[in-house]
Amino acid sequence: MPLPRLNVHRHDHPTRALITLAGEIDLATAPLVRAALTECLHDGIRTTDVDLTEVTFCDASGLNAFLTASGLASEAGTILRLHHPPPVMARILEITCSGFLLHELHSVRPPTRRFPAGGAR
Repeated sequence: MPLPRLNVHRHDHPTRALITLAGEIDLATAPLVRAALTECLHDGIRTTDVDLTEVTFCDASGLNAFLTASGLASEAGTILRLHHPPPVMARILEITCSGFLLHELHSVRPPTRRFPAGGAR
């Protein structure tokens, strides 16, 4: 069975970087995420935007990588923002009270609970 893959691409502008992630973020690939975000801090990037559009899976180790990077960014006076998480990841961020990582809070809507007609509420 092949190992899960994660592609990490970094696009720099003078004081900003866009990190585009594609694939699975898990115990095996979270170190790639951590390294990319840490490099931005060391390179003097003031704002790091992370595009999650193509992320197919993110477990607790991935969430931990983002939370750790967010803490380091805050300490350094820089900004880390996550964009376009898949619905499942957005829900995990919401449940864990980590929604502050998301730049576009208004675009993330929690799933609605639907009850059958006449069912208990």
